[in-house]
Amino acid sequence: MPKKYGVKEKDLVVSHVVNLLLTGKLRSGDRIDRNEIAQELGLSRVPIQEAVVQLEHDGILSTQYHRGAYVERFDESVVREHHEVYGVLSGVASARAAVDGVPRILDQLGMLIETMRSNTESRAFQETAWQFRRVINDEYAGPRLQAAIRASQTFMPRGFWLAYLKNHDEMLPFYEAESAAINRRDPDSARVVCVERSAAMARIMLGELVRRRVFQPAGAARPATSSPGAAPVTF
Repeated sequence: MPKKYGVKEKDLVVSHVVNLLLTGKLRSGDRIDRNEIAQELGLSRVPIQEAVVQLEHDGILSTQYHRGAYVERFDESVVREHHEVYGVLSGVASARAAVDGVPRILDQLGMLIETMRSNTESRAFQETAWQFRRVINDEYAGPRLQAAIRASQTFMPRGFWLAYLKNHDEMLPFYEAESAAINRRDPDSARVVCVERSAAMARIMLGELVRRRVFQPAGAARPATSSPGAAPVTF
């Protein structure tokens, strides 16, 4: 696999393992084959071990002494929980922006909202939405909060949101509401909007995972083991 310059090898491994989960190639309780990952990605064992440590810290893997690393419980509730945590943490930074009310930040957010309104194409909209979040997080989230936000984004693959065709129509109202709450200096509403937006993202992602047969529809029998022959799904 060709190396991606500017991307840490550990992060490549993390993305690879997460993609295996999101495509149904890894399921709860499966053992991680480090040698297979090393061979597939063309990496040494060092970044793989670093990735395992991060994935364990983020609650995705667990390690057993002398037995290896295994996938933790991975189901609809886990995906929903990651989004819930993301919404709460994003709300902390957004509430701080509302309390602070710095004109420079308000102007930046206002310009980004206008750009999002005009960018109906999914990729352009999502790139601007990420910039909106970066403005808030860079100003109001310290290193610890930013690290926690990144960890909660594990099951929010960038490729999916860049390609999601209803992104503009479904997500824009949340960003408009958040921006309005920040402008009127309403931290409680800013928090609530972040939580609601993340809940909507979780519903969309879970719907896609069911559609792609990674998860079963509600009420359907769940497979007990992974399906090695399942068709690959790209996020």
